[in-house]
Amino acid sequence: MKKEKLIKLSEYLFDKITGTFTGFVIGLWAASLVSHFFATRSIKNLWGLASKKTIVDKQTFSVLEWAASVLIGYIVFEIVLRLIKKELSPWIERAKNSISKRFQKQEFGPEFQEY
Repeated sequence: MKKEKLIKLSEYLFDKITGTFTGFVIGLWAASLVSHFFATRSIKNLWGLASKKTIVDKQTFSVLEWAASVLIGYIVFEIVLRLIKKELSPWIERAKNSISKRFQKQEFGPEFQEY
């Protein structure tokens, strides 16, 4: 029972860490992608007169960043998650077997025996 909890905990932590990190990186990339094609009016580009990018107002720019982050993030996250599970599944199974063998070799007292 203890080994099952340890295995479930390690799987949960791996999924959360992988998902959070991947989502963060993809969100940053998507936001920078929007700023590569669009710009807002500011003093840096003489209120849009000297800009070579498409000029949008700040609210539209933030909506575009949010939409791009959600859309691209979801698509890439699904692809990466499927690839990670496909590639790491054999490794995880070997780790589970190794952990369960270690716990089976240990001798526990009668209070830890399962009935």
